[in-house]
Amino acid sequence: MKKLVIVMSAMLMLMRVGMAGAQAAPSGGPAAARPTVQKQTVCPVMGGEVNRDLFADFDGKRVYFCCKGCPAVFKQDPAKYIAKLEKDGW
Repeated sequence: MKKLVIVMSAMLMLMRVGMAGAQAAPSGGPAAARPTVQKQTVCPVMGGEVNRDLFADFDGKRVYFCCKGCPAVFKQDPAKYIAKLEKDGW
């Protein structure tokens, strides 16, 4: 019985060490290279709270809007609004 307790304790300790190592991100890896990007919460056209059902895709990015009129305005000069979002950390 005593040997079983010792073996189980050793296994638990090894599992903890392995799990702690798996959770740590390697320094200089892909996760470290990516900048932190915020979730878009504000419409780039009118500044209102976004509606996740109203969006347009541009240059591989999905942009959300607050009302049905904003996508048409966005499509007239998308680079202007993308720059505004990027400036705000998006």
